[in-house]
Amino acid sequence: MRDEKKQQKEALKEEMLRLGNLQRECKEEKIPVYITFDGYDGAGKGVQIGRLMQALDPRGFDVYTGDKDTEEEALRPFLWRFAVHAPADGRITIYDTSWYRRVQADRFEGKLNEKKADAAFEDICAFERCLVDGGTVLIKFFLDISEKEQEKRFKKLLESKDTAWRVTEKELARNAHYGKYKKLSDEMIRRTDTPYAPWYVIDAKEKSGTALMVIKTVADVLEKALEKKRAGKEAEIFEKPVPPDRYEKGILAKADLTKRLEEAEYRKKLDKLQKRLEVLHGELYRLRIPVILGFEGWDAAGKGGAIKRLTSHLDPRGYKVCPTASPNDVEKSHHYLWRFWNHVPKAGHIAIFDRTWYGRVMVERIEGFCSEEDWHHAYREINEMEAHFVHSGALVLKFWLQIDKDEQERRFNDRMKNPEKRWKITDEDWRNREKWDAYVLAVNEMLEKTSTKDAPWIVVEGNSKWYARIKVLETVADAMEKKIKEVEKNRKR
Repeated sequence: MRDEKKQQKEALKEEMLRLGNLQRECKEEKIPVYITFDGYDGAGKGVQIGRLMQALDPRGFDVYTGDKDTEEEALRPFLWRFAVHAPADGRITIYDTSWYRRVQADRFEGKLNEKKADAAFEDICAFERCLVDGGTVLIKFFLDISEKEQEKRFKKLLESKDTAWRVTEKELARNAHYGKYKKLSDEMIRRTDTPYAPWYVIDAKEKSGTALMVIKTVADVLEKALEKKRAGKEAEIFEKPVPPDRYEKGILAKADLTKRLEEAEYRKKLDKLQKRLEVLHGELYRLRIPVILGFEGWDAAGKGGAIKRLTSHLDPRGYKVCPTASPNDVEKSHHYLWRFWNHVPKAGHIAIFDRTWYGRVMVERIEGFCSEEDWHHAYREINEMEAHFVHSGALVLKFWLQIDKDEQERRFNDRMKNPEKRWKITDEDWRNREKWDAYVLAVNEMLEKTSTKDAPWIVVEGNSKWYARIKVLETVADAMEKKIKEVEKNRKR
């Protein structure tokens, strides 16, 4: 027995050295690593994270705990904080209790009905696949102990006033109903054990043996990830590309750009709509309904003007306009969706994106800023992210402002002639005109593949700015009113 423990100690020391070297190599190769620890209460998640940290350079990782929501976190989708804390290239994020609390502890406490639990499982699997497809190495541990072992550990902690505080009433309740909690945990593992994000279930009865298994597993997974990256292997494309000619005459060609509105009618409708939106905004806050509005369209199509009229009468404390420019160095070091997760609104607030995550399947696709595989994956990743927002209670609308090429040229020239508007036009805007046909194909494919029942695209006929602004405001107001009625109806049940 003594020799066995000595050998185990030597093996642990070797694996810790090996892991430290692999961490440095992952940093050099810019591989992000996400490690989560879940399992039964008292299984030693904190102890194992501590041992893992001893093997790593402390400058290269961040540790978070997910067992409780802060006020900010409780007002956002449950995956929000985990997305915001996703590691940058070359860094490691470690979570003590991850997103699985949603389908384990929360479900045990009756906070989720079966419909919400099913949606949470879908969201989790989609989130993990999105991380992995984006190059993150995801390692999920479940630390397993028996009911008797858990009871024994709780008893020992409760015997001392110095450690009794570590055992909560909720943990004691889960021990008292261990069988029920185990059933939920087994289902959780079964439904989320995927080829791209497998579970590593570790018998955690013996702490030193557990540490060896955890550290060796992390080292083995990182070693394989490094081999794969250096070999230049790519993941399979999940769908076959559609021939481009299918999108030459797509949704955009159906837009009737002759639609107009006279100034008198525009002014009258605008005033009524802005006052209506002011009232609806208050109702959204009262009912804690988050709203996400995305604006895309051709350069000079009128996105800024529509947003300005939309927000004119809104409470400035309850909305935020998020303009999207080219990603900076910090944003480039993260998953492409990371910067947008950072602006997901709190419940009752509105986020308005002036250009969105759809840049992935437009400018990044056309300019070659991402691989063909990357933008093919993006359709599914974006749909799944938006579905998670909707599952969390958000209203999601996306607007494409459509103008024709001649109208765009006229607006460009008007801006060039007007000193007060000249700043709006750039050399890049003129270069983009040269790729008009390529953008038509990309936009038509985007509209077809990402307009869903819960997060629809609205094509706005924009040759007349007055008509376009009214259509945007009417659409938003109608959707808000419908959402408010749905929420109120559900709360009365």
